[in-house]
Amino acid sequence: MPDVYVAPQAKLPIRVDNLTLNPIGLNFETRDDTEEVVLLLRRHVITNIPWIIIAIIMLFAPLVLSFFPLLSFLPLRFQFMATIIWYLLTTAFIFENFLSWYFNVYLVTNERIIDYDFFNLLYKNTSDAELNKIQDINVQMGGLSQTLFNYGTVLIETAGEIPNLEFDLVPNPAYVVKVIRELEDQIPPGGNL
Repeated sequence: MPDVYVAPQAKLPIRVDNLTLNPIGLNFETRDDTEEVVLLLRRHVITNIPWIIIAIIMLFAPLVLSFFPLLSFLPLRFQFMATIIWYLLTTAFIFENFLSWYFNVYLVTNERIIDYDFFNLLYKNTSDAELNKIQDINVQMGGLSQTLFNYGTVLIETAGEIPNLEFDLVPNPAYVVKVIRELEDQIPPGGNL
């Protein structure tokens, strides 16, 4: 059975993609010197479609509303300022949703599993669990889009005080479970990494 872990010189460059196997050049705050990232995961790109559709509607709303005399009672300067404020809010909406997708990252290393939850510019949450603390891994896939585009949620149950980790709507969840299981099998019999 081939190993999932590949030596650093054979790694692939970091992509903006959903699932990257053995990314090079990836560093994070709590990384140990001996720790190597095996998987870098984000939510599947298809999960961005709802907010992208809303953003497109928001971008074209002033153009469509210009055919109706909703703001005609306001002076032209105020109408212009209202349009500028609308586009600033639209830009903020797009920026916040993209950052939320890009920075909600799930990492699988040769020593542990890390879940970075980015809520907004002012708050983030980090959870991690060592591979030897994992008790059970479940995959949840439901609905037509998750089946067609092969994405789902990976639930990782851990021992002790450590909270359960959830990789939400990641691509190819069965492959993610396979990689984690293979990494667990590489742990020495004593249980220490």
